[in-house]
Amino acid sequence: MRTFSEIKNKNVPVAIVGLGYVGLPLAVAFAEHFDVIGFDINKERVAELATGVDRTLEVDNARLQSVSMELTSDPGAIKRAGVIVVAVPTPIDKNRRPDLSPVIGASTLVGQHLSKDAIVVYESTVYPGVTEEICGPILEKESGLACGKDFFLGYSPERINPGDKVHTLQTITKIVSGQNPEVTSLLAAFYGTVVQAGIHQASTIKVAESAKVIENTQRDLNIALMNELSHIFAMMGIDTLEVLEAAGTKWNFLPFRPGLVGGHCIGVDPYYLTFKAEELGFHPQVILSGRRINDSMGQYVAQTMVKKMIHQGCAIKGARIGILGLTFKENCPDLRNTRVTDIIAELGDFGCEVLVHDAYADKADANKYYGINLTSLDEFKNLDGLIIAVAHDAYKKIRMEQFTAMFVAPEKAVIGDIKGILDRDMVQASTAKVWRL
Repeated sequence: MRTFSEIKNKNVPVAIVGLGYVGLPLAVAFAEHFDVIGFDINKERVAELATGVDRTLEVDNARLQSVSMELTSDPGAIKRAGVIVVAVPTPIDKNRRPDLSPVIGASTLVGQHLSKDAIVVYESTVYPGVTEEICGPILEKESGLACGKDFFLGYSPERINPGDKVHTLQTITKIVSGQNPEVTSLLAAFYGTVVQAGIHQASTIKVAESAKVIENTQRDLNIALMNELSHIFAMMGIDTLEVLEAAGTKWNFLPFRPGLVGGHCIGVDPYYLTFKAEELGFHPQVILSGRRINDSMGQYVAQTMVKKMIHQGCAIKGARIGILGLTFKENCPDLRNTRVTDIIAELGDFGCEVLVHDAYADKADANKYYGINLTSLDEFKNLDGLIIAVAHDAYKKIRMEQFTAMFVAPEKAVIGDIKGILDRDMVQASTAKVWRL
């Protein structure tokens, strides 16, 4: 097995497989201390990074340009690495079942270029058992090496929060685990070099895998409760956010808010856990109930919008509705598993004309992955309805009179402020009908 001193002294390089939202920050952080090979199968991504530009905005361009590392789409470079970190997506398919094809593909590729004594560390979110029961055998088959003898496995779940400049790789405690104590110790020293918040050494890889998958399951269930409460309070004519602010004055009340639940983690990870549970013969009820609530919120938002517009005397078929925000969260360009698309689809079923703007999303990606043509704010004219779906800072700067000026009839304006970003005093002073979750 490779030693940490070999890595520290740059006798052997470290390879990061997958240079996306997780892999690139890792590669850059490690490149400040070790010899790093950054690999991605996307040649365009590699070429763009080579110019010192990161379109995900996870790494500042100046910092990216300041580090020295090898960027490549040639898998042969992996063979030189003593530690290989796999940071590829683990999405779900259209039936909400785990799609392990990216991690299986990465394992196959790594196995074909795996050197003796190397350590392969997975950061991708998986259900317990995937690293050792699926990835390990693939690496063995492709390399002809024996796992635990000729190469070794580790798991250190990613905790990247896209767009968050406070909770970063360096400031979040890192979980590390290995198939034996020696691997775990090496990974603790390896990650400890860049993570200032500290290292937690899990006793087994399965414990680490489980910890990751329940982190987001817990958040998912708490948000589901808030979403269910928003349904109840809406029927009672009570403002949900005012209720939560009042309840939040108690020291142990958790500050969750209702909203759309998308992205690559919270809206996905629970399905990995429930898949494994059902494979074992246990049918989870609480987790799947929370998922059903959260997955239905896009339709609920669209239907509520339609009802509010009808009350304002608006004809729905052919109504022109603007949507501000397409990414899965504020202030980042990440479009993965965005649930804003559910709102768009439901409004389309009502026969509405939907315009979409986003302050961060890439237009080509929006069209490629969702068939959505993003428009400019200048096109938000003669609207019958407006939904502020994502709380981008750019939208918080728009004044109330600017919003109402977008409408064909400002006195009948209906605005769905999904995240509650509009100032209450401005709303009360306006003639617009504003509602929020």
